[in-house]
Amino acid sequence: MAQMFAVEGRLVTVESAGSGNVNDTYLVILRTTFDEHRFILQRVNTRVFAHPESVMQNMRIVTDHVHRRLEEEVYLSDRIWQLPRVIPAKTGGDFVVDGDGGFWRAISLIASAHSYEKVQSMEHAHEAGFVLGQFQRLISSLPAEQLAVTLPGFHVTPGYLGKLDEAAANDAGAERLRCSVEAQRCLQFVQQRRDWCSVLESAKARGELKVRPIHGDPKIGNIMIDDATGKGTCIVDLDTVMPGLIHYDFGDCLRSCCNPAGEESRDLSQVYFDTDLCAAIVKGYMAFGRLFLDDADRAYLYDAIRLIAFELGLRFFADYVAGDVYFKVRYEGQNLHRARVQFKLVESIETRELQIRKLLESA
Repeated sequence: MAQMFAVEGRLVTVESAGSGNVNDTYLVILRTTFDEHRFILQRVNTRVFAHPESVMQNMRIVTDHVHRRLEEEVYLSDRIWQLPRVIPAKTGGDFVVDGDGGFWRAISLIASAHSYEKVQSMEHAHEAGFVLGQFQRLISSLPAEQLAVTLPGFHVTPGYLGKLDEAAANDAGAERLRCSVEAQRCLQFVQQRRDWCSVLESAKARGELKVRPIHGDPKIGNIMIDDATGKGTCIVDLDTVMPGLIHYDFGDCLRSCCNPAGEESRDLSQVYFDTDLCAAIVKGYMAFGRLFLDDADRAYLYDAIRLIAFELGLRFFADYVAGDVYFKVRYEGQNLHRARVQFKLVESIETRELQIRKLLESA
C-alpha cells in the first residue's frame, strides 16, 4: 500500500508508529540512489469516521489554505511554521481504498520535531498556546461552510448528556448505577451542572458566538516542537478539523495541559488545575488570539475551560453506564475512574474561577 502514493524511491521499510487509538499509523521509508524519503501512512478508522472522504476533503482544504498563508508571511516570522501536506495517490486522488475496503492516506512527515504526552516546562506550555493561537489565526479567514461536519455532535455537551440519560434509562445501566456508590456520586455531580452544560451551545444559538473552522483535538501530544530551537513549529492530527466553536479548542488545550497528573491518574488527590501552566498557555495563545477574538469570544473563555473538562468526564461516565462501548478499557471500572478524574479537575477549575478569570482578562 505504501507504494500506491506519489513518493519517489524503492521501499525500505514500513514501521508501526504513533500512539493514537483511532487510526493505524505507519512510518514509511523509501530510498533512491541519492536520497531518502519518509512519510506517514495511515489506515483511517471508518467506524469512527463514517465518511473518510469528507475527512480528506477537509484536510486538503485546510492544509492548502494554511500553506498559502504561510508562504505569504514567510519573511514576517521568527521561525519556520509548518503543517503536514496530503500526499496524493499515484492515481491522482487523496486516498486509496484497498481490496478489503480499507481507506488509506499518506501525509508528509514533520522532520526534526517531536511531540510530548505531557507538558515539560513553562516554556513548553507557552509554545503550546502559541502554536494553537497561530493555527486558529491562520484558519480564521477560511469560511467554515467550506468544511464538512465529519463527527456530528462532536463537543456538543448537551448531546453527551442525552447519551447518559439514555444509558441510565435501561435496566443494565440502572444496575451499574445502583451497584456503585462512586457512580451515584458522579451522577449527582452531573445533575448539579445539568442546566449549565449548554452554556456554549446556548450562546451560539443566541448569535453571541459564531461557528468557525477548528482543529478539534489540540491536546499537547499534537503540538510539534522543533528539535533545534525548542520552539513550536506546527499542530498535527487534522482528522477532526471541521466547523465548530473555537472555545472547544481553547478549553481542550487547557484541559489536557493543566492537569499534571494526567487523565489516568489513580490518585485523585494529585489531580488539580495548574494555574501557572494556564497562565503560560494563555499568554502564548493571546499573542495571536487577540487578533481574532472579539469581546463575546473572550467572555466565554472561562466557561470553555470548565465545560470541556466536564464534557470529557461526562463522556467517560456515560460510556461506563452504557457498558464501555466506545472508549477502550483495560480493567473493569476504568471509564468510571476516568470520569472521576475529570470531575475532580472540574472542581479544581471551579475553585480557581476568580484567578482564572483575572488572568484571562489581563491577557
